[in-house]
Amino acid sequence: MSTIAVAQKNGAAVMVADALTTFDELKLPPELDAQPDKIFRIGEAAVGVVGFTAHAQVLENLLKTVEAPDFSSREAIFELFRDLHPILKEEYFLRPEAEEGDPYESSQMALLIASPQGLFGVYDFREVHQYTRYWAMGSGAGYALGAMFAAWEHAATAREVAEIGVRAGCAFDRGSGLPLQTVEIALG
Repeated sequence: MSTIAVAQKNGAAVMVADALTTFDELKLPPELDAQPDKIFRIGEAAVGVVGFTAHAQVLENLLKTVEAPDFSSREAIFELFRDLHPILKEEYFLRPEAEEGDPYESSQMALLIASPQGLFGVYDFREVHQYTRYWAMGSGAGYALGAMFAAWEHAATAREVAEIGVRAGCAFDRGSGLPLQTVEIALG
């Protein structure tokens, strides 16, 4: 799957991702992948998507058609993804079915956003969380969160915190692998 982490410290926000792509048990190593990046830029923000690689391609394509997508707050991001959901279904053929009994249709994707206004996570039902220090997603997230927790007090920069997290994911999660992709954002 992936390990993607975000951190903010001392006026900077950073997003870091691994570079390995997997298809069930098959690995596509970064040196054979012409596009191993899992983070893309939209305006001043960085977006990192975990899960199916199709989600990243669809979301990058769709967000480029939105005039000035607003990543400034939890509420603005929620409204953006609420507006995108019908487009995902109608124009990109998203299958919103999840499990029986789910309260809402699923957008079937999880992603992290680092913007000048902070760190955010968007989940399947379009719920949005804002993070105050760091967070991680993907199959290596548990390892990344533990490593970032241990590093937080001693790390000098957000980059150091997030890179330690993703390196831990790459060391212990079979769906994550080096090298790292790092994107820095100035907090406003």
